[in-house]
Amino acid sequence: MCADIEKLREVLDSFKSAGIEYLHIDVMDGVFVPNYTLGTDYVKQLRRLSDIPLDIHLMIERPEDKISWFDPRPGEYFSVHTESTPHIHRALSKIREAGAKPMAAVNPGTHYRCIEHLLDYIDAVLVMCVNPGYAGQALIESSIPKIANLRRWLDMSGHAGIEIEVDGNVSFANAKRMREAGANIFVAGSSSVFSPSFSIPGAIAKLRDVIG
Repeated sequence: MCADIEKLREVLDSFKSAGIEYLHIDVMDGVFVPNYTLGTDYVKQLRRLSDIPLDIHLMIERPEDKISWFDPRPGEYFSVHTESTPHIHRALSKIREAGAKPMAAVNPGTHYRCIEHLLDYIDAVLVMCVNPGYAGQALIESSIPKIANLRRWLDMSGHAGIEIEVDGNVSFANAKRMREAGANIFVAGSSSVFSPSFSIPGAIAKLRDVIG
């Protein structure tokens, strides 16, 4: 979403050289969130252009009906929002059946305990630190203690292996705080990796330094 389409090949090459682990793909339907981005053809082209695994973030209503459109692959993450469907177990199960890694996403105003009955269905939780829809938003400060509380709750409930991904204003300063709170997957966009103050390789190196 943040990459300059005219420089996409250059960006992907920079990511590959820097060892970027996943390409985070924001899929928005203009209904669940007030924006419309990145569809099935874009995902197909990315897979042809790069062998970096995808981390597909479905910000769409009724994701269980559309997961197959994106052809989930082994090793990829697929996140679906707990708020987006009354059939969240069905959506997560379809991701798992396809061989990809299911992730439950929660909006800033949603309590993390909403995933209590999903823990056996997921590999990770995506904590939104801004309201989804647009890049460049300010951090919602309550997200930091939310990450810490989620990490502690997962560990105490016997689910220490479930990872925490963070998305939204993952700046260099905020990423450090998120890491200290317990996050271990970082969606880096306009606040860090695509900051105009740095080259992409320089920004990636700085981000890796601050998160350890």
